[in-house]
Formats: sequence, C-alpha cells, structure tokens
Amino acid sequence: MRVALWLITLFALAAAGAWLAGNNQGTVTLFLFPHRIDLSLNLTFLVVFSVVLLVILAQRALGAFLALPKRAQRWRLQQKERASHAALLDSMGHLMAGRFLRARKAAEQTLAKEALLHNAGVTLDHALPLRTLAHIMAAEASHALQDKGRRQHHLDQALAQVQASPGAERQSLLEGTQLRAARWLLDDRDATGSLERLRALPPAVGRRMAAMRLQLKAARLAGQPAQALEIATLLAKHRAFSAEAADSLVTRLILELIGQTHDLEALQKVWKRLSPSQRLMPFVAAEAAQRCLQLGGSDATARLWLQDLWIPMQASPPVWSEAQQLRVLLAFEACLPGGDAEDALVWLSRVESAQQAQPRSAHLQYLAGMLCQRQRLWGKAQSLLTQAVKNLQTPSLQRKAWMALAELAEQRQDPVQAAAAWKQAAKVSPD
Repeated sequence: MRVALWLITLFALAAAGAWLAGNNQGTVTLFLFPHRIDLSLNLTFLVVFSVVLLVILAQRALGAFLALPKRAQRWRLQQKERASHAALLDSMGHLMAGRFLRARKAAEQTLAKEALLHNAGVTLDHALPLRTLAHIMAAEASHALQDKGRRQHHLDQALAQVQASPGAERQSLLEGTQLRAARWLLDDRDATGSLERLRALPPAVGRRMAAMRLQLKAARLAGQPAQALEIATLLAKHRAFSAEAADSLVTRLILELIGQTHDLEALQKVWKRLSPSQRLMPFVAAEAAQRCLQLGGSDATARLWLQDLWIPMQASPPVWSEAQQLRVLLAFEACLPGGDAEDALVWLSRVESAQQAQPRSAHLQYLAGMLCQRQRLWGKAQSLLTQAVKNLQTPSLQRKAWMALAELAEQRQDPVQAAAAWKQAAKVSPD
C-alpha cells in the first residue's frame, strides 16, 4: 500500500512539473555589457539545479577523500579490537576443550592486543572488564597446568584491574574473581585460605549457591563439621541437592560432629542443636546414643534419644534399610534397662507388645530376649533367644545370641548346653 501511494505521488509531481514547464513563458535576461543574453526560465532552473547538485557532490567527494586517513585508522583499530575479542573467545574455547597451554597463550594475546590499542591512544569503554577476564582466563589455565606462580601473577593483575573499575562493574568483577580464587585454593587443599576469601565476600554473596557450595567443601576439608552442617542444611532447604543426597550428606556431617565430641556436655549441646527431623534419622540417633554411653552418659538418656525411633523401627513393610535397622537395634540393645531401672517395666511391656504383634520378627525376638536377660527373666530370655537365633541373618547378632544362650546355660549350671552354645558362637563367620 505504501509503495502504491509513493508511485501515485511521484506521477502527480511529474505531471505537475511537466504542465508548469510546458506553460511557463517566462524568460531570464542577463546583461553582460556589451552583450545581452536571454534564457528561458525553465533552462535557468535546470542550470541552477545542476550547479547546486555538482557543488554538493564535489563537497561530499572532497570530504570523503580527506576523511580517508581517519577511516583507515579507525578500520585498523577496529580490526585490532576484534582480534582481541577473538583471542579472548579462543581462550575460553581452548579452556573448555582442555587445551590449557593454548588457552593461556590466547588470553595473553588478548592482553597484548588491548595494550597496543591503549598505546595507540584508543581507550575502549569495556577495557577494564576485558583485561580482567583475560587475566582470569590466564589464571584459570595456569591453575589447570599447576603453575601457581603464573596463576598468582594473573590473579593479582585481575584484582588490580578490578580496583580501577567503576562501582557496579567493580562489585561484580570482584565477587567473581574472589570466588574463582577460593575455588583454586580449595583445589590446592588450602581450606583455611579458601574460607578466608569466602568470608571476605559481602553477606549477600555468601548466601549464593556457588559460594555456599565452596564453603561446604572448604569447611569439610578444614575439619569443621558444625559449620559444614549449617551450610548443608541451608543448601538442602534451597533444594541444591536431591532429597537422597541431602539426607546422606547431612547424616555424614552429623556423624562427624558427634564423633568429634569428647565429653557428655558437648554431645548434649550437639543433640539440642539438631532439628526434630535430624533426630529421627536412624544413623544419627543410634550414633548419638552409643556415643553417650561411651562418654559415661546414663542408659536413660540414651533411651530417651532413641524412643522416637521405636515406632518406625516396627513398621511393616520396613521403612529403613537393613543397615539402618541393624544400627538402631544395636543402639537399643546397648541401652536396655536393667531390673532396677525406673522405666524397666515400661520398656519390658513395650518390647513384649511389639514382639507379640510381630512374632516372626527375628530382630524383635532378639531384642526381647536380651531385655529379659538384662532383667533376669532367665526362662523367657532362653525361649526368645532360641527362636531368634534360628532366623537371624546378621552374623554379629547370631554370635551375640549364641553367647547370651551360653551365659544363660552357665546360669542354669548346664555345662553341656553352655559348651554347645559357645561352640555355635565360634562357628559363626565374622561380618
């Protein structure tokens, strides 16, 4: 539609011009003494228009001719700028492809080409970020080549360029450079240096996923499970890991933290710091209870920490793995109450009810038998352990069951049965 309107307008102007020129009888007279020149008005317009057009074209041609040196210089500078950018892209490509020596060489070429531009009096708007990224690429390649001297040199140069950058740009470059440096130190197994660089970052940066992942690795390497646990909990809350990986990681960190406690008071502080969901983790509660007993804590305290696991332990089908069930069972066995304990009858009733509800469960038979032995109910203990030892699949539990039966036989002064039980215990192969 627009093209049609332009054509219509052009034809209208052409028709109007032809009509005016055909009916124009005017003349222009030039008096050049002693001559007189008469020209038609149409010819005069044509001559004036041609002269003006020639002057304009000549002026433009002269301007373009005079501007050729500047344009040539600008073209050469553009070529150098493009070459520096291409060298930086080559450095990134070589780095991703594992050609670290070529990557460092390309990054240094970027710096050299930018220096030529600067010496020629050309200052790029993005010169500082360009130099910073080139130094970071060279440092990254040097780190991969285990050249710590060159890496530190380029890192120092990158930080110097960052300090000269403007406000918003400076902050972004500084954060990225510090995170890179922290990761390099972590690869060097320098956890202390890595943590120092990460602590120097602003709090908002420290809460980013990348920074928290580095903090987690550095804290674990530095042997600081408390800090690592706090960071891992935050990462799990923000779904940085899958649910299975998060549970496994948190469990390992808690176990490390419990293993580093050397007195009962410190262990109780660790237990209080755990969340309710963490206290329900089978390995965590079992390790805490057994550590409590190792540090001289009371059986009642250990049972208190384990009592929330009693119901899920009886679940059918099981909600735990075999390893988890075994670990919790051993923890319960270690803190079973004796006959003089205040909660002896409570636990006896609880265990017997669970065993009667699942009469074929070898684990519950074993636990009930050991509890009866602890509370000196010899006959019931003999019956339950005899049933359990036939169905137990775990060698360590089988050995303990046979040893308990041997002790019960000795208690009855039955040396034949005791010897047979001790012999069966000796036959059980180790785990």
